Amino acid sequence: MNALRDILSNFSIFAPLSLAVTIPWIVFKILGRTWLKKSYNTLNGKVIVITGASSGLGEALAHEFYRYGAQVVLCARRRQELERVRSDLLHTHCKDTTHPPIIIPLNLNNFDQLKECVEKILTITSRIDILINCGGISHRGTVCDTTLDVYQRIMSVNYIGTLALTKAVLSDMVRKKSGHIVFISSVQGLVALPERSAYSASKHALQAFADSLRAEIASKDISVTVISPGYIKTSLSLNALTSNGDPHGIMDVTTESGYSPEYAAKKIVTAVVQKKKEIILSSLLPRLAVFIRKYLPFLYFYIMNKRAQKKTNLTS
Repeated sequence: MNALRDILSNFSIFAPLSLAVTIPWIVFKILGRTWLKKSYNTLNGKVIVITGASSGLGEALAHEFYRYGAQVVLCARRRQELERVRSDLLHTHCKDTTHPPIIIPLNLNNFDQLKECVEKILTITSRIDILINCGGISHRGTVCDTTLDVYQRIMSVNYIGTLALTKAVLSDMVRKKSGHIVFISSVQGLVALPERSAYSASKHALQAFADSLRAEIASKDISVTVISPGYIKTSLSLNALTSNGDPHGIMDVTTESGYSPEYAAKKIVTAVVQKKKEIILSSLLPRLAVFIRKYLPFLYFYIMNKRAQKKTNLTS
């Protein structure tokens, strides 16, 4: 009986305290969701250019932005696939107020073409509100075996091409003092893995470029967001270049078990409307790798050495 009395006595002390904490937390969550919903509404009518929109994450982003009423401009090399995505958008999201998607075939490896593509978009839409740099290519191969051509091609697409397109779009944004540039980087832009040297290097470069750009254009009311995903279940590993430039042609186990493109797209759109400067979009293990690389580098070097040795033993 005394024990019960003690329990009730403690409850009478902690109950008001728990309510004092819980009620403000609930109010904060409700207000946060209300604000976020209003933020999504700001996408209505925005002109959003998406590279790599013919498949995978780029396609999922097109669907996610389009369902909020944005006018999406679909960019990629394969016109036929862009036509398919455009048709899917029109049939999936039946809204009278939604602007029809625009198709602009674009090759990030053709630097001279990019400015013309941007001018064509501006002629049609008169502005570009958000640029989503999603197009890219991955790599599988050791440094010793990978040819220089492979390094040049991956750096051209993932970094130089993205840079050139961003600069072409930036001129109009600076003139209007409005805009948002999003870079889809990778966790491998933060931590490099063995046999990913070309891909990691291109994403490292993209991270640095974005940081410099963000500081330079902050006063012009232009936002810069860097998304660093972990593994997403797309065809990235299938299309990755091997050491001699051939397609990898294999769906890696880690890629197969990654986030769905649709889930990743929702998280990215949320980061965009919140104007986050950067986010890591991954499960615990890649996040842990980033933490170890930053705060326990000696451990990171040891783990990567073991990983590289394991790869060598498997292939020898």
